Amino acid sequence: MDDRPIAVLGATGKTGRRVVRRLREAGRPVRALSRSAETRFDWTDESTWDAAVRGAGALYLVCPTDPAPVAAFVRRAADAGVERFVALSARGSEHFGVGGVTFGTDMVAGEAAVRDSGASWAVVRPNNFSQNFSEDIFHAPLVAGRLALPFDDTPEPFVDVEDVAAVAVALLTDPERDGEVVDVTGPRGITFREAVATIAEAAGREIRYVELSREEYIKELVGEGWDEADAETLTQMFDLMRRGALVGPTDGVERVLGRPAAGFESYVARTAPTGVWAGA
Repeated sequence: MDDRPIAVLGATGKTGRRVVRRLREAGRPVRALSRSAETRFDWTDESTWDAAVRGAGALYLVCPTDPAPVAAFVRRAADAGVERFVALSARGSEHFGVGGVTFGTDMVAGEAAVRDSGASWAVVRPNNFSQNFSEDIFHAPLVAGRLALPFDDTPEPFVDVEDVAAVAVALLTDPERDGEVVDVTGPRGITFREAVATIAEAAGREIRYVELSREEYIKELVGEGWDEADAETLTQMFDLMRRGALVGPTDGVERVLGRPAAGFESYVARTAPTGVWAGA
């Protein structure tokens, strides 16, 4: 077993901190990287790059919103001896950056950088995280009692971030999985309306789901302080989802881990008791 550390970018983020935890539980040496982690890493400060990758055998790549430095960083990591890269991307990334779509250009850059690195590589492409309802953009609206999105009743196979992290760890530590691109989803698709109803029942309170037009959604985001260009970029994600490109579940989790993917209901059942969806 390679005893060199595995460098993990975004080590305080949703996937990164879970990848760090799982690697440590498996007894693997880890170098946690972020602006506030054990080893400081800043995409905008190249003086932090060399210490981040020096002596590392593998690297988990979570790209910044601005993809400009990604290729240069991956080249430097490969030159420093990193022999394996696993990039976090997103399902449907083949549609990103095409026809004026600006959503996901960071993930496209990450995929291209690891493919071109000359090292062993793999890519994880998840659907929307279940944890977005408790740790990210959907959380505050749920606490306020109203989640309003520019999205209809097209199903989405939300994926548990614990499964995403487990797949990433398997790809980081198994040299036989070279060149794999793994679409990672939950076991079945549910609508946002169903997801909100499941959360509301578990939280024991009323939470509404409201379907907005894309124009209404952008207006609401701008009213909350978003930059209009950023609001438009996020809305493009929902445009892609409405086209049905990400509807069907995949066998990615089972193929890599040898077990079924966790369902949305199990995520809600273990999360609701924490009080994360209690009313404001």
